[in-house]
Amino acid sequence: MREMSPEERRGFLLAGTRTAKLSTVRPDGRPHVAPVWFLLDGEAVVFTTHESTVKARNMRRNPRVSLCVDDERPPYSFVLVEGTARLSAGDPELLDWTTRIGGRYMGQERAEEYGRRNAAPGELLVRVEPVRVVARAGVAE
Repeated sequence: MREMSPEERRGFLLAGTRTAKLSTVRPDGRPHVAPVWFLLDGEAVVFTTHESTVKARNMRRNPRVSLCVDDERPPYSFVLVEGTARLSAGDPELLDWTTRIGGRYMGQERAEEYGRRNAAPGELLVRVEPVRVVARAGVAE
């Protein structure tokens, strides 16, 4: 097992259609984990969620989150991001981000369709600024 370089880490996070598993904390302290589609803005992880979701309510109350992105194929690799989430309602960049994210996960031919669909009223733009990152490649080597 080895530590990924920053360039390798970025490439890993943006490869294909891997989802991030977002971990937030419920009011009673129990964890909540949900998959999210994402992109990067510099070092920040960017995704969207509706204001009514459990994850949105949890992040509004406690912005500390963890995200895990992994490769489930041998020799296995992962990136863990611990950070602080900033939620924006009515963000003027929402449609741009939802279109770009939709293109990543559904293909460029459907990017605009998913961009419009996911920029609906009540949708929040979320940016997670990393505080700690662990990136390991070749876990089973």
